[in-house]
Amino acid sequence: MKRNVDKEIRGFIFNKYDAPETSPFDKLFEIFKEIITHTSGDLDEALDWLKQLDEEYKLTNEDYTLDDFVEDLKKKGYIREEIDDDGNGGMAITAKTERAIRQQALEQIFGKLKKGSAGNHRTDQTGRGDEHTGDFRAYQFGDSLSRISVTESLRNAQINHGIGEFTMSEDDLVVEETHYKSQMSTVLMIDISHSMILYGEDRITPAKKVAMALSELITTRYPKDTLDILVFGNDAWPISIAELPYLKVGPYHTNTVAGLELAMDLLRRKRNTNKQIFMITDGKPSCVRERDGSYYKNSMGLDPYIVDKCYNMARQARKIRIPITTFMIAQDPYLTRFVQEFTAANQGKAFYTGLKGLGEMIFEDYEINRKKRIRG
Repeated sequence: MKRNVDKEIRGFIFNKYDAPETSPFDKLFEIFKEIITHTSGDLDEALDWLKQLDEEYKLTNEDYTLDDFVEDLKKKGYIREEIDDDGNGGMAITAKTERAIRQQALEQIFGKLKKGSAGNHRTDQTGRGDEHTGDFRAYQFGDSLSRISVTESLRNAQINHGIGEFTMSEDDLVVEETHYKSQMSTVLMIDISHSMILYGEDRITPAKKVAMALSELITTRYPKDTLDILVFGNDAWPISIAELPYLKVGPYHTNTVAGLELAMDLLRRKRNTNKQIFMITDGKPSCVRERDGSYYKNSMGLDPYIVDKCYNMARQARKIRIPITTFMIAQDPYLTRFVQEFTAANQGKAFYTGLKGLGEMIFEDYEINRKKRIRG
């Protein structure tokens, strides 16, 4: 005899699953966060986009309008009134919105990854670490008392001395092995040259999402790690995590050498032994700055003078044991050859990819590098 799923079976009651109701604000807020990333933090432009989408797809109704949504953004602290230097008023997003955008990027990019084996972030070295291995050994003088396995030690004492008159000696004590966990210092380089928006393809927004997701991952999951972010065009300069949503492409050439110089300078200041550089770019190096402050630029093909300087920087990074992982968002054969030689000079890694999957590869390689760096 069959029973309906809503009837009791062996003490359990099964009911049809109803997904939790999403509020009108939450539905619009998910779209808003995506748009504000594309508009580089421009609130007015984002609201214009949202208005156009509402007109086309009927996102709101008379019970909850776009005006209601904007009021809720104010009440919840996602936007605020600002006065510019000329005394003109306007609205802008807040730090709370910036954090929400980073969290969304983390979920979009890294939330899709499959779970790997346990311990993907640790080293193979055992000792006075903070991650349990499940392996035991005899107690040695100097071992921390907090590492003694009480259960295993009591078991040894019972076997060695019997349970009639319980005694325990130092020879009965057992400690559990633990793994050392590595720390990693990472510099993420983002190409903001004009080619990142050429040919009608937006490549800077996915790059920003990756940077925001990586920053959220490290600050929340690996707080002892460090992440520096820099952008490079004609020159290179560091930016803060808070600046990421507002990042725009400029009328720049691609000074890869300047980016690598700054990245290595930032990493030299870190005390961690584990260091790495991630570089997201879609174009060839086309600019270097000379000692007199002038710029040598050449956008036609691969200029040997510029390319050789890039190879020299790759070799310098290799000498100080800083691997470079290049994510080339292009598949031109001549660019592929350049990246292959650049990677060989550094003995790093390279990925040739479209925009899809960029975040997953950065995340996976971040994890792999954290583990591999300590093994060498």
